[in-house]
Formats: sequence, C-alpha cells, structure tokens
Amino acid sequence: MKRRQFLRAMHTLGAASCASTCASTLLMPSWVQAINADNVHRKQIGIQLYTLRNEIKEDVRATIKAVADAGYFQVEAYGFPNCDAIIDASNEFGLRLNSSHFNSDPLVQGKPKSDATLETILEKANKVGLTHLVIPYLGSELRKSLDDYKRLCERCNAAAEKSKQYGIQLAYHNHAFEFKPLGENSRCGYDVMMEEFSSDMKFEVDVFWVAVANRDPVELIHRLDSRVTQLHLKDLSATTKVPSYEGVSPEAFEEIGDGIIDMNPIMQAALQAGVEHCHIEQDQSPDALASIRKSIGHLKQM
Repeated sequence: MKRRQFLRAMHTLGAASCASTCASTLLMPSWVQAINADNVHRKQIGIQLYTLRNEIKEDVRATIKAVADAGYFQVEAYGFPNCDAIIDASNEFGLRLNSSHFNSDPLVQGKPKSDATLETILEKANKVGLTHLVIPYLGSELRKSLDDYKRLCERCNAAAEKSKQYGIQLAYHNHAFEFKPLGENSRCGYDVMMEEFSSDMKFEVDVFWVAVANRDPVELIHRLDSRVTQLHLKDLSATTKVPSYEGVSPEAFEEIGDGIIDMNPIMQAALQAGVEHCHIEQDQSPDALASIRKSIGHLKQM
C-alpha cells in the first residue's frame, strides 16, 4: 500500500471523526487495521549490518552510533564469531542483538571437525545473548544439483538439532540461485529445502532475492508460515530483468519505497506467520548511511 493511499484513507477517517470510537473501528479499512497491528515489526525494525560493511571497517563505533541515531531498534551482525567490535558497539548504544550471520563454511561444506567448530560458535552465541544464527551463503560448488541441496539439508538438520541445546535457532538465508530450476517440473534447490529441512531448521527470507528469482515474497512467506523466523527487507529497481539467478548489478538495489516491492503486504504476511525479526538490508549503495535513513523513514511512514 502506497503512502498516498494511506493518507487518503486517514483523511476519510478524519472526516468521520464525529462518529463513536466503536463505529470508527468498524468502518476502518482492514488494511489500515493491519498496519496498526503490525507496528511491532516497524517499532523493532533491525538492520543487517553487512549494508554498512565499508563504514564499519573505517569506524565501527561511529557507524553503530549512526544506526542508533537513525532510529533502528536492533542490528543483525555478520561474520560471527569474529565480530566483537560490532557486539561491543551495539551494546554500548542500546541496540538489541538477536541474530547474526556466521561463518558457516565448515558446516555447509561438511569439513572434518566441523561439529567442534560449530560447538565453539554456539557457545559464544549463547554467551553474548544471541537467539538466532543464520547461514548466509552457499558457494557455487555446493549447489550444482538437487542432490547437493539434499546433502546440505542433512548437514543443516544435524546442526539445527545441536543448536537447540544452546538455545540458538539456526536458519538459512536465501539468494536467487536457490530458485534456479535444476530438475523436472522446474524443481529447484529451495523446493528441496522446504521438503527436507526438519522442524528445527528455519528460514530467513530475503524478499529482494525472492523477487529477483521472479517469485512472490508474500506467497512464499504464507507458504512457509511459522518456518520463517526472520525477514530481510530491501527494494528492487524496476529496470532489473528477472529472473536473474546468479546475481544482479549494483543498480538493482534500491532504498525501500523507491523500487517495485510493496512492503505492506509483506509486513502483514510477516505478522500472520509469526516472524520474529525484520531487518532492512541494502547490499549495494553509493551512500549506505543515507540509504538506511531513507529506508527506515519510508517504512515507518507507510
């Protein structure tokens, strides 16, 4: 729902303000009620700090302070467990840290001693107060066939079971390549994950990459329902050709409100599915700090 539609609806409701509170509620459009209801996600909006990776390299403390000043409630870290400076700065400026992308290479590659490495990561995650760890990426050599995805699911399921012992929810973050047809009837890697992931293994849905794969993010969230625990929110340029399974140009990434992805039905679907956390992210931007301010401003005004 566009902001101008929201303002028109507010004008209509304001004109009828002489009616009783009960009558006003009954006349209120259902989508306006939904916007009011899902304020929990808007008020607790997070940011995936990969958006600000260049700024963090220069001055992590000043960057995290800028995030807090921009009105963000929480941050999602990256590079865990080697991100102590991010953790310290987030704590200093009162930003909640519930989730992090982590170095999952040993896990997804099935390397020897990966369990021991995972245990070390889980111990630290529990110690610093994380509740979610997310597999951020899958190298091209690990996703050539549907069988590759089945092997991935076996490793993820075992890791998710172990993660529960530490109070950590394990999830997988998608790009577009998981939706590339690899089998009969356009069967893709994400189909395998939806079928093979155990009840312990969840999804972090990146709505941008779903749209790049020419899929409907709202339909996917509804389909996954309680299996999706977090969302990445970012917008897609209207000039980007989809599907594009192996990446897009930097110009494809837009601030929320400047692209073609309608966030209101996504936020409503998140509420219905019981999504725990929503994080703004913008993989590419010539001015990342300006981008995160613009995106949160639009999201809170919708």
